[in-house]
Amino acid sequence: MYIKITKSGPRRYVQLVEAYRDDQGNPRQRTVATLGRLETVASEVDSLINGLLRVTGREPLGETPEQTLNFEFSKAFGDLYALQQLWQQLGFDAFRRVFRSGKRTLDVELLLRIMVFNRLSNPDSKLGLLRWLEVVQFPDGDTRTVGHHHLLRAMDAVVKAKDAVEEILATTLRPLIDQELSVVFYDLTTVSVTGDTNVKEEIRAYGRSKDGGGPGRW
Repeated sequence: MYIKITKSGPRRYVQLVEAYRDDQGNPRQRTVATLGRLETVASEVDSLINGLLRVTGREPLGETPEQTLNFEFSKAFGDLYALQQLWQQLGFDAFRRVFRSGKRTLDVELLLRIMVFNRLSNPDSKLGLLRWLEVVQFPDGDTRTVGHHHLLRAMDAVVKAKDAVEEILATTLRPLIDQELSVVFYDLTTVSVTGDTNVKEEIRAYGRSKDGGGPGRW
């Protein structure tokens, strides 16, 4: 079968024609269907072709088989890589020298960097920090085995190396402050107040401090 254009005055029609041979073997043709005026068929040709393809079990033109979309988990990394660049440009990687020891197996600089980056991007508790590590791509360091006890040991190491840490902070940040430095504020986790006198409506309670101090009003 083939497509044939016939004319009737100024109009043209599209016909589906079948070629065959009669009983004597002579070639003949017959109109199977008139599809309509050429102007009308032209605007619906894709629909007609796709309809024929569908009824014959073939894939329609311009269509692809339906696919199942699989959503993969993606870790956040943009803000952490920006912080990593700032960490290096400010010279904070010098902390590695403070905590470098042949006997030390704990990467204190990495753990310190993890805690600082978490505080800047998504502040949370130590346990919350571990959950945060599961959904971020941390730069320049393997965080897969970091546990809660590692963070606590790193904080102990920072306390023991307090003077060296403060020296690096001072020499690194002081040039960035274009004025005379007179006061430094610390963000403290614990604030202890002690005394031997009673104050009306005070919030202190008698006992011992958790860092090993003697009895008194705390």
